[in-house]
Amino acid sequence: MYWSNRVAHVYRLAVSILDLNHIEMNNLKYKYHFRPGFESDKMLLEFISNVENENFKTDILEAIANLNPEIIEKEEIWVNDEILYKISTKIGELILSIDNWNIAFISCENNDLMNQLNDLVIKSEKFEKVEVDFDNFRKRKNANS
Repeated sequence: MYWSNRVAHVYRLAVSILDLNHIEMNNLKYKYHFRPGFESDKMLLEFISNVENENFKTDILEAIANLNPEIIEKEEIWVNDEILYKISTKIGELILSIDNWNIAFISCENNDLMNQLNDLVIKSEKFEKVEVDFDNFRKRKNANS
């Protein structure tokens, strides 16, 4: 009787810890920057936290669901440990890049589409925008020129 009570207690404790971890993972927000690419005028979304969450790809597609996103191609870039998803939307195509360092980017050639993506993502409760200084991404002028 003693051992069965101990086992039952340990089991209940383990289940409660797992439940708390599950709740915490599901309540974590993905933090992101809406910024220009390095030395570029093209805007992008850079996701900087919780990208390792197995639901990240589903969550980002849910956030932009108004654009009817559809993954049309998946390419694994083994040299960079990166996966590229080509996504078609009703207003254009974009690329979702996810790497093994838990960083993800969404980019495209159309800044209007990027602005619309940012507007949708910022409305999602699962995402939190972190402001950045755009000057950090602009081409630096050489002091001698």
